[in-house]
Amino acid sequence: MRCNMAKYQISNDRISIQIDSMGAELKSLIKNDTNTEYMWEGNPVYWKRTSPVLFPLVGSLRGGNYRLDGKHYPMGQHGFARDMEFELKSQSDHEIWFSLASNEETLQKYPYAFLLEIGYELRESTVVVKWKVSNPSDSQMHFSIGGHPAFCCPIAAGENQEDYKIWLDAKEQVTASVIANGLVTDEKEVYTLEDGCLQITEHLFDKDALVIENNQVQKVALVRPDGSHYLTVCFDAPLFGIWSPPGKKAPFICIEPWYGRCDAADFDGNWQERVWGQKLSAGECFEAAYDITVS
Repeated sequence: MRCNMAKYQISNDRISIQIDSMGAELKSLIKNDTNTEYMWEGNPVYWKRTSPVLFPLVGSLRGGNYRLDGKHYPMGQHGFARDMEFELKSQSDHEIWFSLASNEETLQKYPYAFLLEIGYELRESTVVVKWKVSNPSDSQMHFSIGGHPAFCCPIAAGENQEDYKIWLDAKEQVTASVIANGLVTDEKEVYTLEDGCLQITEHLFDKDALVIENNQVQKVALVRPDGSHYLTVCFDAPLFGIWSPPGKKAPFICIEPWYGRCDAADFDGNWQERVWGQKLSAGECFEAAYDITVS
């Protein structure tokens, strides 16, 4: 069904989701039997977005621009797809797809032809978020792509976020790359886990997002004060971020699977040399997905 403000909704007997054609952004995820909303509402006092798709850049560029074939191209944080209108391609009861193709506007800041397709499929209490990036040109293209979904935390009214935890499918610890001024530094921070959990504290995100690289984790859950997992994100991405706006006590946590990341503070290479960047030969298609499961 088509909703107001270019929003689309699909549902099954357990969950319902709503997607905005602007950025093909997931805006709502509701558990039907309890009417519980799991997605952050996008209040600009904290952060105006809910679940933007990051393309063709994840994070920030050193100096705000990148170098390609001897030219410099400016690009804002997380690329441009999140601020562009997508076309509805198909819709069934439990699956919906949107697309964005390169055009004169995108070629000014990103000189590659591309087709970006974003899909959402419902499987019981899980939303499968799907990405396809196609290269229709006769030359190689380079890109990054990532998710940035923000989930309500606390999930129940009257509870304190600092009584919640983040569970990771790692044994004893995870190592995060430290961010400064939007760029990765050489500094690392080791987080010790207790029963697989990281306690949420007021100062956990004082240094920006926790950037966890090198396939250390493939599953992350948000944990209620009683120890139960109420939302789980599963992914195959080689790295991911965990973030909430520092110093704001924002009532949400982002769990972000990435195929790419911000520049290092000392990076001085070309676009093709960016760490964790993806590449496609002529005519090839990149496909990836991650799951959001609620309970």
